[in-house]
Amino acid sequence: MGNPFLRVKSVEQSVADTDEPGTRLRKDLTWWDLTVFGVAVVVGAGIFTLTARTAGNVAGPSVSLAFVLAAIACGLAALCYAEFASTVPVAGSAYTFSYATFGEFVAWIIGWDLILEFALAASVVSKGWSHYLNEFLCLITGADPSETSYTVIAWGDPGGAFGGFDWGAVLLISVLTLLLALGTKLSSMVSLVITAVKVAVVLLVIVVGAFYISPKNYSPYIPPAEDAASDGASGLHQTLFSLMTGAGGSTYGWYGLLAAASLVFFAFIGFDIVATTAEEARDPQKDLPRGILGSLAIVTVLYVAVTLVLTGMVSYTELRGDNATLATAFGLHGIAWAQWLIVIGALSGLTTVVMVMLLGQTRVGFAMSRDGLFPRGLAKTGSRGTPVRITVLVGFVSAFLAGFLPMGELEEMVNIGTLFAFVLVCIGVIVLRKTRPDLTRGFRVPLVPLVPVLAVAACLWLMINLSALTWIRFLIWMALGVVVYLVYGMRHSVLGMRERGETPPLLDALDLAGPRVPQVRAEAGDDDPPPSSR
Repeated sequence: MGNPFLRVKSVEQSVADTDEPGTRLRKDLTWWDLTVFGVAVVVGAGIFTLTARTAGNVAGPSVSLAFVLAAIACGLAALCYAEFASTVPVAGSAYTFSYATFGEFVAWIIGWDLILEFALAASVVSKGWSHYLNEFLCLITGADPSETSYTVIAWGDPGGAFGGFDWGAVLLISVLTLLLALGTKLSSMVSLVITAVKVAVVLLVIVVGAFYISPKNYSPYIPPAEDAASDGASGLHQTLFSLMTGAGGSTYGWYGLLAAASLVFFAFIGFDIVATTAEEARDPQKDLPRGILGSLAIVTVLYVAVTLVLTGMVSYTELRGDNATLATAFGLHGIAWAQWLIVIGALSGLTTVVMVMLLGQTRVGFAMSRDGLFPRGLAKTGSRGTPVRITVLVGFVSAFLAGFLPMGELEEMVNIGTLFAFVLVCIGVIVLRKTRPDLTRGFRVPLVPLVPVLAVAACLWLMINLSALTWIRFLIWMALGVVVYLVYGMRHSVLGMRERGETPPLLDALDLAGPRVPQVRAEAGDDDPPPSSR
């Protein structure tokens, strides 16, 4: 019997498990669908809620360089994701890749980490959507957004942990959960329409804003650093790097630029979600690399262009505070109609971000459930070829978090979780090249091991520029994950059952409603193909 901490699930077994009755996903997605998903999830939070705030509070005009630095780190990691996804076209992204290279325990750790990334990101962004919905309602009624809140019903102490109910965020997650349960292809078509709207808004912002750029607003490009006493970022709220080097703070200056790169990394989170849909791609060897790299290239150009326009329109000092958005810069120039346009663009943009984050979470949870690390019944797919049970569960948890809990400082938790996943995927490319050189790779990372090593270094650099408090929270979450694995996952692992000579229960046996008719026909040799081949 193998060591449960080291047992590796072969690539062949991972691919074979995708055809298990009751867990088949429908292969509907083209490279264009994957690119749309990538752009849909990345263009949103970064442009509409992060650019102005980071420029005003952390980096000044150098926020545009911060986006470039973050994009370089993402680009190196994206190359590694493209190779892995084209080699192991199975749902689960970094979780599945780690299972095939490092073994079950590391796979569990990374899966637990991805749960943190996707579910928390969906909740955080849905709160941003609710904020813009409130602005939209205020525009209609003429109310002051700073004094009126239509989307949060507060009781007791509004500042407490359970001080209010954000019905806007809950409504969004509920509708998108229903949409995802109805089918991935339908979700892709809806995402395409909404993504077209928000990209058009972003392009219009760039074109209109360019006429109001004043070169003097770019000076100083990297503002002089503020000490901890003035910026409030002292102790555990400093970045880990500034804390280790004894710097006074991480607002403005070079430390601020590096901190900003780690913060705006949140804006790029999502291209890796394309890899979670690998099992649903029609031609994963070609479609996945195109979708991952194409979407990242498009959004990088958009981000840098928007930040250059934003910091050129107004001085970064005008963007200080927690309420600054793209609309702030246009409002200072008296462009009232732009506020309506940006709010509508933000609502559409953040809608697709939340939808694709939920999609990524369900696919990771689906893969872990199919492997027995979560209850196997959650991996059951419905008649439309979608994992309805895990979709509903993820939607419920995300809605609860968004509806009741303040998410403020938890954005950085999403960043550190994603960067940790990137590190393991990049190392995994080197390992799999050594252990399985025989595998067919639809895409190959150039200059291995140089590129993966550079990707690991870039991701680790961004990680140490996150706050020490974020690191503490992350380590607590991972320790909790180890406990869950030891108590449940290790004993219920399908791979472990096979090693012990046991037969894992079929999903149809766990389904109280009985087997689906299409599966019975396929097993009986009927000409109607299973959903995975349609």
